[in-house]
Amino acid sequence: LLERKGEPSALITTRGFRHLLHIGNQSRPKIFDLAINAPEVLYSEVVEVDERVTLVGYTAGGAEGVGDRDLTEDGVVKGITGEWVRIMRKPNLKKVEAQLREIYDKGIRSVAVCFLHSFTFPDHEKIVGDLCASIGFTNITLSSALTPTIKIVPRGSSATLDAYLTPCIQRYINTFFSGFDEGIRDPSRLKVEFMQSDGGLAAVNDFSGFRAILSGPAGGVVGYGLTSYEEGGRAVIGFDMGGTSTDVSRYAGRFEHVFETITAGIPIQAPQLDIHTVAAGGGSCLVFRNGLMFVGPESASADPGPTCYRKGGPLTITDANLFLGRLIPDFFPKIFGKSEREPLDVDATRIAFESVASDINAFLGAQSSSSSMNIDEIVYGFITVANESMCRPIRALTQGKGFDTADHILASFGGAGGQHACAIARSLGISQILIHRYSSVLSAVGLSLADVVHEEQEPSAVVLASAVLPHIQARSQELTSRCVAVLTRQGFTAESITCEVHLNLRYQGTDTAIMTLASPTGIPSAADFSSRFAVAHHQEFGFTLPDRDIIVDDIRVRATGHTATGGPATARSTIHAELRSLARTPPPPDRVAATANTYWEGGRRATPVYLLGVLEIGNEVVGPAIIVDDTATILVEPGCAATIASDHIVITVGSGERRAVGVELDPVQLSVFAHRFMSIAEQMGRTLQKTSISTNIKERLDFSCALFGPDGGLVANAPHIPVHLGSMQEAVRWQMNHLKDNLKEGDAILTNHPAAGGSHLPDMTVITPVFSNGKPVFFVASRGHHADIGGIQPGSMPPTSRELYQEGAAIKSFKIVEAGTFNEEGIVRILVDEPAKFPGCSGSRCLKDNISDLKGRMCAMTWKLC
Repeated sequence: LLERKGEPSALITTRGFRHLLHIGNQSRPKIFDLAINAPEVLYSEVVEVDERVTLVGYTAGGAEGVGDRDLTEDGVVKGITGEWVRIMRKPNLKKVEAQLREIYDKGIRSVAVCFLHSFTFPDHEKIVGDLCASIGFTNITLSSALTPTIKIVPRGSSATLDAYLTPCIQRYINTFFSGFDEGIRDPSRLKVEFMQSDGGLAAVNDFSGFRAILSGPAGGVVGYGLTSYEEGGRAVIGFDMGGTSTDVSRYAGRFEHVFETITAGIPIQAPQLDIHTVAAGGGSCLVFRNGLMFVGPESASADPGPTCYRKGGPLTITDANLFLGRLIPDFFPKIFGKSEREPLDVDATRIAFESVASDINAFLGAQSSSSSMNIDEIVYGFITVANESMCRPIRALTQGKGFDTADHILASFGGAGGQHACAIARSLGISQILIHRYSSVLSAVGLSLADVVHEEQEPSAVVLASAVLPHIQARSQELTSRCVAVLTRQGFTAESITCEVHLNLRYQGTDTAIMTLASPTGIPSAADFSSRFAVAHHQEFGFTLPDRDIIVDDIRVRATGHTATGGPATARSTIHAELRSLARTPPPPDRVAATANTYWEGGRRATPVYLLGVLEIGNEVVGPAIIVDDTATILVEPGCAATIASDHIVITVGSGERRAVGVELDPVQLSVFAHRFMSIAEQMGRTLQKTSISTNIKERLDFSCALFGPDGGLVANAPHIPVHLGSMQEAVRWQMNHLKDNLKEGDAILTNHPAAGGSHLPDMTVITPVFSNGKPVFFVASRGHHADIGGIQPGSMPPTSRELYQEGAAIKSFKIVEAGTFNEEGIVRILVDEPAKFPGCSGSRCLKDNISDLKGRMCAMTWKLC
């Protein structure tokens, strides 16, 4: 997929929509790029079929007749979701056959079929799919069967992805099988299963490219989840640091999934483990630029590799650890250099860092208030910045979803994870680290522990209520029966199969759905689903909309065939029980294999080096120390202690030494705080985007979030709209001067007036002061485009306006929140009543959406107000 070397394929779609997937949506992920290079579509041919259906109405919560497909006299049928579908044109099969034979003659053998509204009316896709099979196409992907969900762009993109990748995977499987006798294809004699992106195994005949995108990282998540988590205990954060990137994830007794992602520029609607990736790994390049230290995103890759690999590569994190004595060359194989027979080159690394140190000190020398740094401090500074960059996705995964990062265990794995785990945990306030003995190959361990999973999903469009619950239960039971039948055919007994029912729920008028699990005990009620959804929504976004109906977008059943006896695999971790009874003893002095001159916070220290293979269960290694295995190096930092258990190294993290923060220019601290402040702004932006209703914010990203200092000056911003960021600090300062001592803790200000630092009126700014000891120490603010705030025309941007009031509500300063209370009555007054007082003007035409977006804005900035 990344190299675009998949199967030549074709898209078959509704006439007039051949360019739809290329156009996509209005998303602009790289808003500052001057040259926008849209990713190429995956198919090489398009067939437009002259068919068309349209939705003609909705069943507002009634479930009677849902699923009945009797055609009425006027060509209207009831779709799978219960919505009425008008058949405007049926496909002309003779004409379609001629179109298909034309691309077949060009050598195309794989096709994706995606028609409008096929999620609720799949009949036309099925007809054309059967026709493709009769012609001889070997891979036929129907979007309605693959991912029967609304939104044609991600549904169509997912179908084309499957058509692009599945033939390649099938060829790989056939090649693999060719090395064995025919018995390997007989499931009654031998099971051959593959890891999927959702963390479950799939039988060889059910495995497809659509579900294989993250199958590698998924194995690692399963590995640490099932070997590190204790039922009822603390959740576990997975920290997988490799050569070019670091993957982080979270496990709290069940796997956390996302259902719509973008990979290599392709929107994908499929259950995937929620894995966050940052471009910081052992091979990430180290650069000093404009007074800041940068780690990645560029990587040295395996060839030429880091400077110490003797192939002329750049300085990397690996070089920094080597220079500081954290990697011991004597314990590395001699496989480097052009001959691939030489050891790591410490001298080349030292010379390269001396050059960088000279540049940094020259920069500092030009600053009157700065002192020089020695080379150890500079190299350690790069390590500190790297650690901070790897903390950012962990904070987004925990704090960004309403969890306290410190209430987790850190499970470190991957080739480089052990070198940074203590520093990462200490920075995040985590007190315990688990490192599996096979941490460098934990994905393979996870593959051996994983369960077989099969899912069935069906679209819906009903309002969650007691009246529709019988329909939901009937449909979920049907989906459950299908899942159980599939797993039973694979040899699983009823006792070894568990099923979970999920409803994909969202508030009416919003676009962010949350997959909500049914209660594991008893028959779930509408109130049970509603309360679980409200809790999940508040957990992630900080607010609920109790006056809104809840829409059921999808019904999903996830069935698991447990490969271990005794039921669910969450009971497999025994490490915590072992620790409670394990007697700890220091290792004998003769277990020290070497002594390294290693740099830690504060300076270099003589550091004992232990071989993991000679340490005994119960040995407690007190830091500073280094533990070396055949495939990994583990740093036990000062203030930490590592206990050797049967399958894990368990590190207890102490407070350690902390570097004082001064007022002098320090490129290390400047770089670290840049990461931390940027992380806050990015989390604000993600929350705002998810909770907003407006397409302007959700897709076009017409919003900005930033932090401002006590003087109102811009400190840090996420990469959002430049015109917002350039003027928002003027808005903050205007409010400071205007309100003075009337700005209190628990207040938030709404403004959009040009005289108060605003741009055009639909761009409304919310400013929240953050207090300490009774004084505002900094401000957070967000500005976003609202679809309508009144005026003479809908949209509040009339081309004929001559007066400001004609564009809608003009607000210089309004306390949208006062003393922690959201002033909804005041919002109605300034957005509806005030604009309507002017001649020819109306108040806001979508007040409900305005209020919802403003509540989302508040929660993007502070949880205390929600």
